[in-house]
Amino acid sequence: MKKIVLLLVVPFVMYAHTLPELFDALKHHSQTKSDEMLVKKSAVQEDLVYSNLYPKVNLFGSYDNYSTPTGMVPVPPDTLVKLVTDGHLYPNNPPAQPFSYNIYRAGANFSMPIFVKSIYTTADKAKAMQKSAEAKKNINILQNEALIVGVNANYIYLNAMLQALHIKEKSLQETKNTIQIKVNNGRSPASALYKINDALNQVAIAKNNIKLEEKKLISSVQTLTGIVLDAPVAMHLVAPSNKDTINKSSMGSLKPLREKLRADRLGIRAEKEKLYPSLFAHGNYTFSQAKAYNNGHDVNEKYGNIGLVLNIPLLAMDNYAGIKLSKIQLRSGEIELQKLTDELSSQAKSLEDSLPLLDNSLTLYTHSIADKQKLLKIAKVNYFLGRMTTEDYLLYENELVNAKANLYKVKAQKFQTLMKLAVIYANNIEEMVR
Repeated sequence: MKKIVLLLVVPFVMYAHTLPELFDALKHHSQTKSDEMLVKKSAVQEDLVYSNLYPKVNLFGSYDNYSTPTGMVPVPPDTLVKLVTDGHLYPNNPPAQPFSYNIYRAGANFSMPIFVKSIYTTADKAKAMQKSAEAKKNINILQNEALIVGVNANYIYLNAMLQALHIKEKSLQETKNTIQIKVNNGRSPASALYKINDALNQVAIAKNNIKLEEKKLISSVQTLTGIVLDAPVAMHLVAPSNKDTINKSSMGSLKPLREKLRADRLGIRAEKEKLYPSLFAHGNYTFSQAKAYNNGHDVNEKYGNIGLVLNIPLLAMDNYAGIKLSKIQLRSGEIELQKLTDELSSQAKSLEDSLPLLDNSLTLYTHSIADKQKLLKIAKVNYFLGRMTTEDYLLYENELVNAKANLYKVKAQKFQTLMKLAVIYANNIEEMVR
């Protein structure tokens, strides 16, 4: 099926930027970078969980002063008896005993988990949170892209309004020139000229108000992209029809919350697994140096150990409270998901139902403009022939501009409606609008 390209066409508009340029600027602007930082933060959280699986190794050094001679290392009974016996046998030169008032120690120790089930589940939770952060970043980009398209559609609408007012102003100026001649010749009252001048002033006021509104739109785009527009950006919608424009396979805008709920479920499991037995390995090596209390000689001793520890929680009230809190958080998230699903479903249906009506309005306003242009030509001839009052003539001028305003406004509304649907269903806006 060949695609029908729907174009927003505005006469005499120069486009200084492109839509892809704005989208690219958005992705490198601070609005998006803040979301990227959240994704990186969630990735570090995952690394932080996995770091608990690695051994923890420490070096240490210490100095201790004791009130009574204290052992540098545990001494076996037979060795201790021999030291005491030799001390009695050789009172003038007793062997140095590993006891002292002042002991220097240096060494290393390590610990590592052998089996801690909750670590792996907590890591899975961190992965889910990372996916949630990534999905949130993508949805925020979509929302900002939709905002850019919507703002640009309004900018095009206002620019088209300026063009319509320019045409009206030109028409009124031509009428004024003709009326001025009639007034000078005494064939028309001066009040007719005043009314035309007032109409020209109203056009100038309307143009000035539109320019003020354009400044607001330019500021909105600058906030998102850092680019200052001097004219609306050319864009068109590529789609076979309204029905095929939006892929409604799933509400992708809910993905961040769905991933968060998956993380919450894993969080409950991790809290429960903290009650499982856990197995740890540990080890220690110590080198001690001191002066023996019994003869003042230097003594060096080495001592080490390695072992396993099995922890079995019997009473851990904080874990039970943690499980209860995790369940409450999960239930709150489920309620929030259901609430958003209902809201977005209702909103999506309303937007989808409005699309055919907007298309019908475009057709009707297009026909109306063609008719009003013809009526204005007839009204101008009748006015010059004196068959129509100034007020009635100006009414035709106003009706034509109003019809054009409604047409451009509906075009903008259609773009904005499609962009809202694109965000709800997480469609690729860059492929929809070019």
